[in-house]
Amino acid sequence: MKKYFSLLIIFFTGLILLTPILARAQEAGGNQDEINALNTEITKRKDTIKQLEETIAKYKSNINQKQLEAVSLKNQVSIIEAQVAQVETSIDLTKEKIKEAELSITALDLSIADKEAVIKRQKVVITQIIQGLLANDQKNFLEIMLTNDSFADFYNQAKYLENVYVDLGRSVKNVRLAKEDLTNQKVQVDAKRQNYENLKIDLEDQRKDLNERVGLKITLLGQTKASEARYQTLLVSLRQQYQLVESEVRTFEDKVRKKLEAQDKIQSSGGELLLSWPVPSRYITAYFHDPEYPYRRVFEHNAVDIRASQGTPIKATAPGYVGMARRCTLASCYSYVLLIHTTDISTVYGHMSSIAVSADQFVERGDIIGYSGGTPGTAGAGPFVTGPHLHFEVRKNGIPVDPLGYLIQ
Repeated sequence: MKKYFSLLIIFFTGLILLTPILARAQEAGGNQDEINALNTEITKRKDTIKQLEETIAKYKSNINQKQLEAVSLKNQVSIIEAQVAQVETSIDLTKEKIKEAELSITALDLSIADKEAVIKRQKVVITQIIQGLLANDQKNFLEIMLTNDSFADFYNQAKYLENVYVDLGRSVKNVRLAKEDLTNQKVQVDAKRQNYENLKIDLEDQRKDLNERVGLKITLLGQTKASEARYQTLLVSLRQQYQLVESEVRTFEDKVRKKLEAQDKIQSSGGELLLSWPVPSRYITAYFHDPEYPYRRVFEHNAVDIRASQGTPIKATAPGYVGMARRCTLASCYSYVLLIHTTDISTVYGHMSSIAVSADQFVERGDIIGYSGGTPGTAGAGPFVTGPHLHFEVRKNGIPVDPLGYLIQ
């Protein structure tokens, strides 16, 4: 019996000693050298990303400073050139973020593979321990007592088996924790992959931004023929058209809202109206009161400009009545639709290439009201556009407010 007990001890000792070794392998893993090399490269990428972010911050500061200077053609061109450089750096930044995401995904995949392999090996060890314990448990208490030469041998065997059970419990706990860690890593890699796809979309949008900024400089110099006097005349014309459109929108909004209220067709929003996005894209090229808006010194940008290729269907963001449908056949004319939703909230959709609704018409949320425009030289685009997009305004009691406070996020 002593020989049997000795063999049992050797068996369990081997398994228990093997478990910590496998646990340490879990921390290192067969792919650890490659993971370490990837992490080193990731750190370098992050340092580059930080440097590019600092460069972009300097460009923004430079642009803000220039916008405080006197309005002139030279200064405007200088601002556009700084914006071009900023967008070029933003493109480099996004490329670095994409590379960093690729490296992180690869490192996580390798770590997941290591973790899965270690868990598999630990399960084998635990199974063997359990099988050995079950074989020993088939002997009853009296049998174990009688087969031992002394009570001391019996006590030692019972005490040792108790320790084995404790170690087995620790091994099972380690496997459970490893599985939880594995689950967390899989969540991380899924998030990294989603971020990777989003970055690729951002890169394409930034390239379009770059083309638009370069195009704006070409258009500006072409229309002014590099003449300061022509530029100042152009600004006057631009300001006058803005004021004309703003006055028209306010007049029609007030007139139609009063009529709808008298007919009891609209109610108060109660401060709870949420708006759907009017186009599929959520990439914003200019924000509400955007400090980087090219013509902020002429007028504030009272909207958000949303990326939308020429001819993209534009949908009503909430139920409402068409207060105005301004159709234009000339590129210099600004085409737009005004929707009145409640007694206090209305929306405006600008730079439309074509309009699919008429004044006083009721539309449901999601109904197509027209198609986007904004490409320079196309009907309804208006002057000084930089590229195809949707100009989207939200007005509360006739005053423009930030649309991002109403759009469903």
